[in-house]
Amino acid sequence: MNVPNRRRRAFRKGHHAEGIAAFWLRLKGYRILARRFRCRVGEVDIIARRGAILAIVEVKARHEVTVAVDAVQGAAWRRIEAAADVWRARHPQTQALSMRYDIVAVTSAFRLRHLAGAWQPNRYK
Repeated sequence: MNVPNRRRRAFRKGHHAEGIAAFWLRLKGYRILARRFRCRVGEVDIIARRGAILAIVEVKARHEVTVAVDAVQGAAWRRIEAAADVWRARHPQTQALSMRYDIVAVTSAFRLRHLAGAWQPNRYK
């Protein structure tokens, strides 16, 4: 399989996993505010709200949960954080909400694992 086909398949797999994750989060009582938010500084897969929590969710489709968690490292989190800050600046009504960074891992058997608070930004750099 050539590289463009592999990338296309990976893109479709990721897009499908995001749809499954959004549906699953709705079932858990979250309201999806945005999906696939992109801006110059980064992107966020899902922005969801439940009560006073604004969840910034990164979705990873991998064969194991640990592999999914390990796939999101420092530089990726910083881009996600920057994009979330842009989104939040455009939606001032969300300023009073507590923000949390989560991962939803979708395994090859379509088992989902929601890791709430998977990452905390270092706001005091």
